[in-house]
Amino acid sequence: MRWNMVALASCLMVAGCVGGTSMAERQDEAVQSSLQYDDVPCDQLVAQRNQVAQQYNLPITAKPNFSNPAMGFGPFMPDMRSKAKRDSDKASGEIDAMSRSIDRRDCGKPKKKDKFALPASKPTSPAQ
Repeated sequence: MRWNMVALASCLMVAGCVGGTSMAERQDEAVQSSLQYDDVPCDQLVAQRNQVAQQYNLPITAKPNFSNPAMGFGPFMPDMRSKAKRDSDKASGEIDAMSRSIDRRDCGKPKKKDKFALPASKPTSPAQ
């Protein structure tokens, strides 16, 4: 029994460490920076996010998901997810990055006044 566990553990380490195919590495790839979307105009970005969400049947509030492999074997576990699941997880990362850019730039909200001014005062009449 003990030798079976040792053999299983060494097979998992070899399978997970080969060429960036471990579950942890592949899941980390889904997380994207929102800064790459800051140059895209707001209306185009909202449309792009909605299109990706519709294409993968995800909500516009989607976020990347991470599995929790037992006993810290994440870097050594091979990625056994289907291609459809990997594509869906990648789309979740894109949607999350786009949503963060949209929120940070206040897209879709009324423009704030850039200038601060005192309220206009009413004209006063001379004292009688």
